Amino acid sequence: MRCSPHFTKLPVRLGAALAALGVLSLAACAPAAPSAPETRDGGVLVYATGDAEPACLDPHVGGNYPQALVATQFLEPLFGRDDKGQIVPWLATEWKAAADGLSWDITLRDDVKFTDGTPFDAEAVAANIAHIQDPKTQSSTGFVALKKVTKVTAIDPTHVRFTLSAPDSALPESLSQHWIAMESPAGLKRGMEENCKAPIGTGPFKVESRVQQEKITLVRNDDYVSTSPEADHSGPAHLDGIEWRYIPDAATRQAALASGEVNVIDNPLPADIAAAKGAGFTHIDAPRPGSVNRIELNSGQTPFDDIRVREAFVRAADPGPGIETLFHGTAKRSFSPLASTEPFGISDESLFKTDPKAAERLLDEAGWKTKGADGVRTKDGKRLTVRIPVSTNQSNAAEQSLFEQIQANTGKVGFELKLNPVDLPSWHKALSAKEYEAVSAPYTKVGPDVLRTLYHSANITPAPSGYFANHAQISDPKIDALLVDAATNADPAKRKAAAANAQKLVMESFVILPLYDQQNHFLVNGATGVTSLGTIATPTMINAKLTK
Repeated sequence: MRCSPHFTKLPVRLGAALAALGVLSLAACAPAAPSAPETRDGGVLVYATGDAEPACLDPHVGGNYPQALVATQFLEPLFGRDDKGQIVPWLATEWKAAADGLSWDITLRDDVKFTDGTPFDAEAVAANIAHIQDPKTQSSTGFVALKKVTKVTAIDPTHVRFTLSAPDSALPESLSQHWIAMESPAGLKRGMEENCKAPIGTGPFKVESRVQQEKITLVRNDDYVSTSPEADHSGPAHLDGIEWRYIPDAATRQAALASGEVNVIDNPLPADIAAAKGAGFTHIDAPRPGSVNRIELNSGQTPFDDIRVREAFVRAADPGPGIETLFHGTAKRSFSPLASTEPFGISDESLFKTDPKAAERLLDEAGWKTKGADGVRTKDGKRLTVRIPVSTNQSNAAEQSLFEQIQANTGKVGFELKLNPVDLPSWHKALSAKEYEAVSAPYTKVGPDVLRTLYHSANITPAPSGYFANHAQISDPKIDALLVDAATNADPAKRKAAAANAQKLVMESFVILPLYDQQNHFLVNGATGVTSLGTIATPTMINAKLTK
């Protein structure tokens, strides 16, 4: 830009003094400060998701991330979490464990109602926990998180007691998740079919209608009581509603965002994330809590029942270069079982150092010595085959390309890696049938207790839904004991030490190949105030406004 001198009018004496010093304003050359976009109340925000459409909108049923994405808009949990990892009030205001750790007393807000007019109280909390624990509900995530809860008692309308079979220091963390969010007891009594169509919560929006494979229409809850720890104002949301669309193709979502047809998208391509700022879009990077994205090796069956073969796979996989190039700087290599957002996480890069020669030696020692004409090793006439079912609903294109690179890298030392891209139901079926030697299975849970969910031997046994979380099939009494210690110890320092030692043993067992934080990226166009929860990192529109 060409600048012309502009002399600011000053008092005579001050102007003369500054002129004498050669200090004159060239105000026209100063860059203008960017102005905040003008916003308006009302209007309908359009959100486009690339995650799989849930068969049921009730996150008590099953309990997957696509359910939580949309349920965040109309259901609320008892607790939230701040950016330091500390549990904070939400529908509950106070909580305290008994001295023996076998019960928790929780105080509730007294000014909240569900959108059907049913009061939120201790009886409602008890009804929700009973619903999750009922095998007919087919819960997995919530069911596993509440395994130690044996009884929930409504002491009075604002006080509820959780009685446990064993101490559970992670209970408040579990109760901060949307898989255990509160729903209207009257709504639950309608039965699964009706409740799956439109769960009834206390949140800033409510479900008005649903057209499967197309969209969900959410409308504002005009009676919303501002309970969310993310809210920056009192009262209802600014928006009139949200149109929640299902657009599986990433390029189509991006085009809709660029045209202004859509205001928010999730699961953008890494290249589009990298270009977001130049395109004028807001980028929200909200990695999920709990575990990292990782490849888990099934130690319960051949060939990964041999630690030498597991270590050989880890040493040969070499995912680092692929992560760097395929994700355009939007993902960073992890060397830990826990996400970077988890304060108790530990990392050990040395355990995952790429070393193909060491991999070759380990396979020889394990008896996989013979290589066929195609380079695949054999032992006792069996090929060194590793089947990986890949959920196309959970693994984006960059991750699938990364798996192909790992396929090529491990193939160089004699593995036959078979990638089987399938939809989410087929993926679950393959896991249930143990038709896998390795798998990438994202699991989101607030806090370090996710380690117990994923690596305690008790979780090899399926939940009522048929899902089990210990895909590595690891059964180690030392790890079990440490995970129990971390889950039962009320002392934060001792809990942290137990969690660290458990992670160390998991990594040293070579049942996992950590990749990177579970990716959660959102791009925003034509709106402000879109934020993510401090718990499960789903987006919330409580503060959102459309721009003019």
